[in-house]
Amino acid sequence: MSYADFVAFRRSLPRTPRLERQTVKARGVSFAVFSSPPVENATPIICINGGMIYDHSMLWPALSPLAERRQVILFDQRGRGASSAPKNPGEMTVEDDAADVGALRRALGIRQWDVLGHSWGGGIAMLAAARDGVGVRRLVLIDAVGPTSNWMEPLRANVLARLQGQERDAVAHISEESLGNPDPALHSAYSRAVYPAWFHDREMATRFTPPNAQSETGAAVLARLRREGYDWRPIISNVSAPTLVIHSDDDALPLAVSVDNSYIIANARREVVPSSGHMPFWEAPQRLFELIESFL
Repeated sequence: MSYADFVAFRRSLPRTPRLERQTVKARGVSFAVFSSPPVENATPIICINGGMIYDHSMLWPALSPLAERRQVILFDQRGRGASSAPKNPGEMTVEDDAADVGALRRALGIRQWDVLGHSWGGGIAMLAAARDGVGVRRLVLIDAVGPTSNWMEPLRANVLARLQGQERDAVAHISEESLGNPDPALHSAYSRAVYPAWFHDREMATRFTPPNAQSETGAAVLARLRREGYDWRPIISNVSAPTLVIHSDDDALPLAVSVDNSYIIANARREVVPSSGHMPFWEAPQRLFELIESFL
């Protein structure tokens, strides 16, 4: 999809609903939670953004088509966006982020919801669904990270192969080893440098630029994951909710991670979105939302 096609798609949609913001306290943190209007007799869906250092705006209004048939709930992860930081940001782990999801459901008084996660948010979503099985009706993973950290080295190689000139130099200048340092400025610079490689269409890459977000909490979580690696297979094998694993065919994140996720999660179905990079809600929105709506 070209940028002109994307604009035409967005213009064909109903007006984007206004999100209501509230502060929800859970696990010692005041979370900024954003919700579209409730839809009677429809299961709400919580959407978890990726990037680890960014807030909910990475998925809104990108996912606004979902709000036509259900309430969409987004939130800023602890220490990101408008949510308060924990007392010791440097001690935070991705498991803390996962535990927050179920705690938010209970604090909001929601018996059961659907859970959607994108990229690193997909990793949080898998861990959250494993921890809070009774509260998750269905799970949607969009270009999610893999069940182990084995994808990190191939991803970097793919990114460098896709970029040229100054763009490539900006990524190459930041070594993988240095990303074990929880420096918020470093992780923000690296995320912005990598960003053009996430797109299938080069014009689309010029139209979207991530903010210069610097989160001490998010950088600490990212640095630990990169420094220590991870293996979530024993945990996510406990996911019991029906799961839709969506992966774009031209994502720099290797397609193999979606095979691994769909294999380890017992009740999972895998779909590949053609002609799209890491953000199919921008590059292939019609196909993406068809898949999600059919599944939900």
